[in-house]
Amino acid sequence: MKVKILRGELLTGFQRIQGVVDKRNTMPILSNILLEAKADQVVLFATDLEIGIRGTYTAEVLKPGGATVSARKLYEIIRELPEGPVTITSEDNHHVRIEAGQSEFKVLGLPPQEFPAMPTVESEPLMSIDRKILSELIRKTVFAAGDNNARYILNGILITLFMKDRKRALRFVGTDGHRLAVIERPLEDGKKGGSLQAQTDQTAIVPKKAALEIKRLLEENDQEPEIGISKNQLIFRRGSLLLLARLMEGGYPNYQQVIPKENDKRAVVKKTDLEGALRRVSILSREKTSAIKLVLEQGAITLSASNPDLGEARETIAVEYDQEAITTGFNARYLLDILAAVDGETAVLEFKDALSPCLIRQPGDPDYLCVIMPMRV
Repeated sequence: MKVKILRGELLTGFQRIQGVVDKRNTMPILSNILLEAKADQVVLFATDLEIGIRGTYTAEVLKPGGATVSARKLYEIIRELPEGPVTITSEDNHHVRIEAGQSEFKVLGLPPQEFPAMPTVESEPLMSIDRKILSELIRKTVFAAGDNNARYILNGILITLFMKDRKRALRFVGTDGHRLAVIERPLEDGKKGGSLQAQTDQTAIVPKKAALEIKRLLEENDQEPEIGISKNQLIFRRGSLLLLARLMEGGYPNYQQVIPKENDKRAVVKKTDLEGALRRVSILSREKTSAIKLVLEQGAITLSASNPDLGEARETIAVEYDQEAITTGFNARYLLDILAAVDGETAVLEFKDALSPCLIRQPGDPDYLCVIMPMRV
């Protein structure tokens, strides 16, 4: 294989796959990226066997073929090269030579035949979706999904396509057992629908890592994406870029049971005030729990934290509240994550009592809500 490709084109391709490449080295070849040169393009493919990203980039192919080399090292090399053409050549011993200007590198590779096969999904019907809607659905729920949670299924996001008011809509749900985020958004009519249009009640559980990768790709440009759900994988396509994620198997918990129905004590708070107070007070909270005490009274919220090894912190901020006092506690980091996902200048906190979950809403958006479980402080 021998190709000549612009450094900027190559850098874009390698930036896209860094989050997917397996860094645990359970299989050495999964730390590599597969390069395949044919016709007038180079195909870059990386996978950790759960998620795969494949991208096609314009190049001058001097000799077709393939190579696989360390994704991280090649990315570091390309990142430091000056703008201009880069020549990549694979040699008989699977070494890969990179030349740009007066620079030359030779990197050890592995046989491309050992790399997992690239998926083919050309026959799968996909649904066009507004880029901003998909990005918002992920942003407002992904923080609540688990990270290496003991309950494996909580490390994913539940996606449901359903009918609402005779129109198609998408619902995303994320939870780690301590907090919950649920959002629904209608889908535009007239978009290409594929199988998702025919099957109007379709659910899938997508790994959190895949959702984060899709969100990052959506932020690259304004090009509209397409998504699809096959029997065992999520398909995301944007132009010549393809991401596949293996769906998680198992039963998602009944999150509807967690959403409180009788929280009649409503407080409206300025978001920046609460975020600032939480950050300051949590500096002296216990590191493992980030627990802060919250006292809600008429017109004010008082936040406090105590750590026998560090000291105490206390701050009071104004709030719109005129009901009986409530004293409760929360994980400050969890509460900050929720507030970061809430758009606008204010947030609505709804309580039942000190030991019940708190419901957090975004004013003017009835289709988005978050729940946070209380802590004993």
